[in-house]
Amino acid sequence: MDGGPRVPKQRRPGSSAQEPAALRFGVLGPVRAWHGEEPLSTGSPQQRALLAALLLREGRTATAPELIDAVWGTEPPLQALAAIRTYASRLRKVLGPGVLVSESGGYAVRGLGEGALDLAVAQDLVTEAEQARNAGDLCRARDVLNRVLALWDGEPLAGVPGPYADTQRVRLDEWRLQLLESRLDMDLEQGCHAEAVSELTALTAAHPLRERLRELLMLALYRSGRQAEALAVYADTRRLLAEELGVDPRPGLRDLQQRILQADPALAGPSAPLAEPAPVPVRPAQLPATVADFTGRASFVTELSQILASASEAEGRVMAVSALAGIGGVGKTTLAVHVAHRARAAFPDGQLYVDLQGAGPRAAEPETVLGSFLRALGTADAAIPDSLADRAALYRSLLDGRRVLVLLDNARDAAQVRPLLPGTEGCAALVTSRMRMVDLAGAHLVDLDVMSPDEALALFTKIVGAERVAAERKAALDVVAACGFLPLAIRIAASRLASRRTWTVSVLAAKLADERRRLDELQAGDLAVKATFELGYGQLEPAQARAFRLLGLADGPDISLAAAAAVLDLPPEATEDLLESLVDTSLLESAAPGRYRFHDLVRLYARACAERDEHPPSERTAAMSRLLDFYLATTAGVYAIERPGDRLVDDLAATEYPGLRFTEGTAALDWLYSEAAPLLACVRQCAGTERLRRGVDLLWAAKDLTESGANSHQYETTARAMCEATQASGDARAEGRARTVLTDVLLVSGRIQQAEEEARVAMELAESERDSTVVSWVANNRGLICLHQGRFQDGKVLFDRAIAGLRAAENRPFEATALGNLSRAHLGMGNIVRAVEIAERGVAAHSEIGRTVRLANSHFALGVALTRAGRHKEALNQFAEALGIFRNHRQRLWEGTTNFRIAEVHLAAQRPAQAAQHAEQALALGCIGGDRMRGNVLTLLGRALAALSQVDRANACWREALNLHEQHNAQEADIVRALLTPASAA
Repeated sequence: MDGGPRVPKQRRPGSSAQEPAALRFGVLGPVRAWHGEEPLSTGSPQQRALLAALLLREGRTATAPELIDAVWGTEPPLQALAAIRTYASRLRKVLGPGVLVSESGGYAVRGLGEGALDLAVAQDLVTEAEQARNAGDLCRARDVLNRVLALWDGEPLAGVPGPYADTQRVRLDEWRLQLLESRLDMDLEQGCHAEAVSELTALTAAHPLRERLRELLMLALYRSGRQAEALAVYADTRRLLAEELGVDPRPGLRDLQQRILQADPALAGPSAPLAEPAPVPVRPAQLPATVADFTGRASFVTELSQILASASEAEGRVMAVSALAGIGGVGKTTLAVHVAHRARAAFPDGQLYVDLQGAGPRAAEPETVLGSFLRALGTADAAIPDSLADRAALYRSLLDGRRVLVLLDNARDAAQVRPLLPGTEGCAALVTSRMRMVDLAGAHLVDLDVMSPDEALALFTKIVGAERVAAERKAALDVVAACGFLPLAIRIAASRLASRRTWTVSVLAAKLADERRRLDELQAGDLAVKATFELGYGQLEPAQARAFRLLGLADGPDISLAAAAAVLDLPPEATEDLLESLVDTSLLESAAPGRYRFHDLVRLYARACAERDEHPPSERTAAMSRLLDFYLATTAGVYAIERPGDRLVDDLAATEYPGLRFTEGTAALDWLYSEAAPLLACVRQCAGTERLRRGVDLLWAAKDLTESGANSHQYETTARAMCEATQASGDARAEGRARTVLTDVLLVSGRIQQAEEEARVAMELAESERDSTVVSWVANNRGLICLHQGRFQDGKVLFDRAIAGLRAAENRPFEATALGNLSRAHLGMGNIVRAVEIAERGVAAHSEIGRTVRLANSHFALGVALTRAGRHKEALNQFAEALGIFRNHRQRLWEGTTNFRIAEVHLAAQRPAQAAQHAEQALALGCIGGDRMRGNVLTLLGRALAALSQVDRANACWREALNLHEQHNAQEADIVRALLTPASAA
């Protein structure tokens, strides 16, 4: 954009009152005209050349000699002038009166309305993009530039003859490339490095001598953690320029190479000025609301405020970390939030907040928290790395040069906190935890004790009211003493009293004096919080108390309204009324509309109440059974929508409580992914109970959680827990299913040897229990394992067995999927024609059912077979069908795997640039098969780059692939070594 050729701006005389105002013209592609939405005939190539020359004159008159020269150049025909007049007459009839006018022996196009010429629209949008970028609005500038680039429809002035058209075509092509470079430059400024690599790889292949594109590709690779490839791009460029032009790279490119070699910190992040806004949200402001009646803690507020102020100073310390420790309910969070709000002005770039749930049985995973923080800082989901280390590195890079305050509430230990800390000056972190974090290097430690009697009374007075307390000061002192001067206990007690105007302070003091309503350990540790909760719980109506007790039984970070209704066995409306009333008592929190959560200490107390007060005790079991039924029935419905006709849902454990019903796939998948954490927690709670079989079936039905790449870590952890639980229970049927689920997980992640062992045990158990569904499923899985191991004949036998079992069970969708797998076995044995025929049967069978995920699998299998058959165009059509379905069903790993296969086709068809582009997309998305498949993608990318004469970058890809294959003892390592041998010898 900056410094690009200035395409003349189309002049727009006032629109006439006639029809020409509805005319539109296109020159950024074939020369075309429309009247409204109706296309108009623009005639022969020479007639279109005349029209193009007039449109690009900005309404000025072109003389007849000028037009003859534009259309034919120096060798016009004898009747050129007559031809020009004929073309003009024909165009005048098509365009209508008043558009093409004769003037001074020439012609002009006049009276066009706003936006009538696509080139004029493009120029206006470029001006708009420049203004947005100058104003610091990169997001809008990028969007506008993308709209500009979308106006191109192939080659400008396509098919138009003549020297004038040739000149304009070159100029417009150059302009488009410069606009692309500007947009890509903004991509990198906004941190979209991984996404840019794929596009830049294709562009550098198409324009190998364009150094700016090479420079952007080096920077994108470097910022994506691929330093060796970035340097290899420079080496390839230098060699190409020397061979083709006999010159060295320009200084900017050489300087970038040196900065990469020196690991220049300035290259690690976006180079835009700090004032430039990031993608939405521009500035996170996640702090919870501070309490209006904050009281006391003056010395702590001053101490912590000074620490935070030092972090925001220009010459401040590298990073300020303050860790508040104390018993539950002592007011750590309240103090931290209050101090953070006071310090907001010192951190203008935002404040991040998270509850790390450290006091609960399952603390928040750092990688999950980092994912949330990265989104809050403007990172797109597709740009968020998978590993903890990569997420932490990107997080620190985004915070570099910014002043952001991070509040990490309720931490478990220092290990949980370290990846979440900023790494540079200007930022600060506040940490709260029950544990003193003596092993958190450099942290300023604060031990928070209970309030002094005066502070406790002041807090109580602010909540209850000075008039009521003044009338009963001694009773008020008795209340705060009975609360152990614990802020949370005081707040709950005072809030309850304030909401009951008929009570006196003495009534409350008398209740607290009753030791039967107050634990003997009131002034010791966490039991002080429990005693305070006892006061609030005792004031609940019977229906509220039952809801409080039963909801506390469920694990998970929160619970939806529908799930809570299942626990309580009530209609959603009545459930919502109860839950909102509990929110009013502060015993429950509203995490979001329709979602609720307990503070971890309150949840523990609620469970204690359930064990003590829920009669008969079987009601606790029944509540958890209803919750499990709700999740199982709903998840089975989601599975059925995603895979219509699949008989697995008929073989799952029966449920008594109904689930939600969905009519279309988007809402069903939205529910599944939003409920992933509480759903998996429900599965884990089935261990050691009579609900074990249903829990395993729920995990099986929710398999999309691992195949999509989302929640894969939590899903695998749950699968392993269920394997252990089923083995301990001696339930062979449930154990067989649990190990089948774990086999699926291991296959997705490419751990073939582990998958083989789990599948072997699963088959033995399923056969002993005559669980035919599992037998067929595991036979298919074991066949897939054989494919990975190169045992194609064994795989065929297993797929045949799976197909026979599925056919007997009338499970046509899964049978069609197994046919696709059988096709791959035949490919391995060299039976290519047979493989194509079998894969076509699978597609035909699935096509009768509908556009499902399983249909995508069949298209994928047929595409693989057609690739081996050399039928590349047909293979690409199959992969395109698969890709669209996988994308619609959010199967990210399958989407990446399909891009890998598309890259294989392009490489086989001698199209290395397209192969490299799709291989890069596969790397960005991830693939089924984990690191092993990533190694295969890198190997293919290296082949494509080598074909593009980018040898150094190709070798970098192969070295990374070899490292991955050697880590997993994969047979593909020998293939990669052979690719590297010539380079090593040289």
